[in-house]
Amino acid sequence: MSGPRLSICIATLNRAAFISTTLDALIAQATDEVEIVVVDGASTDGTDRVVGERAGVFPRLRYVRLESKGGVDRDFCRAVESARGAFCWLMADDDLVKPGAIAAVLDATERGAGLIIVNAEVRNADLSRVVAARRLPFRVDREYPNTEDGRQRLLADTGDYLSFIGGVVIRRDWWLARDTSPYLGTEFVHVGVIFQSPLPGPARVLAEPWIVIRYGNAQWTSRYFQIWAFKWPELIWSLPGFPDAVRRRVAHPAPWRRPGALLLYRARGVYSLTEYRKWIETRGGSVWSRLVARTMAAVPGCLANAIAALYARARHHGPLLIDLKESPYDVAKCWTRWTGRNAGADRPSG
Repeated sequence: MSGPRLSICIATLNRAAFISTTLDALIAQATDEVEIVVVDGASTDGTDRVVGERAGVFPRLRYVRLESKGGVDRDFCRAVESARGAFCWLMADDDLVKPGAIAAVLDATERGAGLIIVNAEVRNADLSRVVAARRLPFRVDREYPNTEDGRQRLLADTGDYLSFIGGVVIRRDWWLARDTSPYLGTEFVHVGVIFQSPLPGPARVLAEPWIVIRYGNAQWTSRYFQIWAFKWPELIWSLPGFPDAVRRRVAHPAPWRRPGALLLYRARGVYSLTEYRKWIETRGGSVWSRLVARTMAAVPGCLANAIAALYARARHHGPLLIDLKESPYDVAKCWTRWTGRNAGADRPSG
């Protein structure tokens, strides 16, 4: 081959504190068949210096700095366009690869699939604790043919996982041949690229969790409700050619109409009367559905968090427990605030 076989494409913005570790893990196992492309959406935190230091020891690291913010979808598209490899691995800027990961992906690119989905282990934000040993529960690799049935099974089996971009390895020519414009601004352009129409060839899932996800470190926390109540389900339900039963395995069409989902959003601290008025009140629907949504927005956050924590523990849902712990309504934080107020009330004034 005249160019690299694999381009690891990273879109980043103000992640100097994390991208150094990500790059070090990649560089430690990169071969002559690998390049790294970093597209920086106008960082102001010294990301250029951090990446430049790594480029000094790894010449096949290329840094593209943009002068204005274009959004994560556009930045990943720019990274793929700038790449020279036959395959592009879309890598998050704060996650890690385990030793042997690149070799495993390079081997998979030789086996005929044009889309490779790499499984991941989920850890907490400081990587000190395993939250889920396998994000996809597969124990052996799976292959999905480029048939209608294969396409449907691929979405049903992996769609939820693919909300995480770092597991996607795709032929660059496949990506460039598809229309990205309808999916810019969704936060999940890669899902639109993969599922907008049948793929030209088979897809393969690597069951071994070669990636370490740093869960709870996302930059879109302030937009959590908008993304998961609207953007993600709207994207999934816009994908053409899938039965409703398949789509429902990935996302409910309207989570904002579900009392249980709204209670979990409330427990996480991302749903309140502000979000209700902005996103739901003027959206239509029955009087009853709006009343339920408003009621859930007014449930005391600490109570919602306590109920959700019981649910998460019963379901052994590690990521949800992290979200609840990070919430301003975490039970321990609520208890501290409550006891603090009472203690202050008992002290004499003056």
